[in-house]
Amino acid sequence: MSDTPVSELSFEQAMAELEKVVGQLERGDVALDESIALYDRGAKLKKLCEEKLKEAEEKVAAITLDGDGNPAGLKPVEGL
Repeated sequence: MSDTPVSELSFEQAMAELEKVVGQLERGDVALDESIALYDRGAKLKKLCEEKLKEAEEKVAAITLDGDGNPAGLKPVEGL
């Protein structure tokens, strides 16, 4: 488990760490206290990944296309 605060991780870093956390929990080869800490970190990583995906989806949705289907610019997205 990384010592880096979850809020400072990129999407890719958070996803990779989340996969490791899930793997450790599924194997069940960690002590109870460590399992609880892993679960807590995993929940934070999951939340961060979901937030970053939502932001990316909103940015993609903001791309406007011209008549030929080519990107023509961006339209403002509320909240960004």
